[in-house]
Amino acid sequence: MATLDTKGREVSYLADIIATCGRKTVLIDIGTSRVAGETKQADGNRQRVGSPAELLKEIAATTRVNVHDLQASGTISAIIGVAGGKGSAAFGEIVSDLPYGFPKLLVSSARPALLAELAVHNDIILYPTLVDLLGINAFTARVLENAGRAIAALHYRPAKAGRNKKIVAITAFGVTTPAANLCIARLAQAGVDTIVFPANGAGGRKMEQLIAAGEFDAVIDLTTTELADEIVGGTASAGPDRLKAASRQLIPQVIAPGAVDMVNFGPPSSVPDQFRGRQFYSHTPYTTLMRTNISENESIGRLTAERLSLAEAPAIVLWPRKGVSDYDRDGGIFRNADADRAWLDAVKNHLGSKIAIRELDCHINDPELAEAAATWILKQLGQGDRDADV
Repeated sequence: MATLDTKGREVSYLADIIATCGRKTVLIDIGTSRVAGETKQADGNRQRVGSPAELLKEIAATTRVNVHDLQASGTISAIIGVAGGKGSAAFGEIVSDLPYGFPKLLVSSARPALLAELAVHNDIILYPTLVDLLGINAFTARVLENAGRAIAALHYRPAKAGRNKKIVAITAFGVTTPAANLCIARLAQAGVDTIVFPANGAGGRKMEQLIAAGEFDAVIDLTTTELADEIVGGTASAGPDRLKAASRQLIPQVIAPGAVDMVNFGPPSSVPDQFRGRQFYSHTPYTTLMRTNISENESIGRLTAERLSLAEAPAIVLWPRKGVSDYDRDGGIFRNADADRAWLDAVKNHLGSKIAIRELDCHINDPELAEAAATWILKQLGQGDRDADV
């Protein structure tokens, strides 16, 4: 898929590479001019989708439906785009309805910030060219050859209808990984599969999408730190739909305040001036963490309660008194019991009485919390002791 009026030569070269690997191709033109650029037809089959008179955004909306139909009918089992900035944005929109795991490869000369944004929304395999795509030369030929061989080796195999095991989604961060691992082990003992999402913005966003698609039977949302970034303005926000899908899907969910003691930024130089004088920790040279304060934790707790209050299916909040991350424990650099308590008080004040809140005298990474979360979820799934304490 490409704007053939500007990327015709590159697409023709790429189609030849794919053909030498034994794969058939369908060319989809999302160009905006009436006359498409010259291109060699792949197996005599070139499809032009959308009206050439429309703006690229309008063409992308039409193409999105057509590409989804091609995938649903089994006509295509992978997709590759060749694009600059506008074409890359259109590619991201067009493939957004394709299933998770469907191979989506984008060869792009777009700016890194745009590619990073695409990665937040979908599981696109990104291949930055670092040189402009203006014909075939010694550099672009290398890129297109590698990309062609890569996409030719990828196939989508749809998941079989139905499943033998229950599946639970779990959120984790480096500072809550021990808790996630304990939950995984406990659920595995009961024959329940788990899928873990990194609470880095992209992970939470994708988890919400997959919950909405009916992929999970329950959620252990250990790490709600993305709400901190949404409230305070960090780089790991998962957007306004975070903590909503499970309630809409009527599946049981456990909520814990994992890593709400921190907001994510990039290198120290990227931290906004408004946060001067705050408490920071350099997690890596590229990640700067800022400790949330009492006011921010109160706001995060209120937002958590407002979204969780929509739940009609069973839900429970677990709160660990001894800290919400590896950095927020006795002697830890982010330990602030008063700020943590502000989160809990806000949840209590704004959450309806139908949802239980259980306070645990432990740290979030202690076995006690994971056992409580897993035991409660197993009970809701009908695979645990129905008389177990919640």
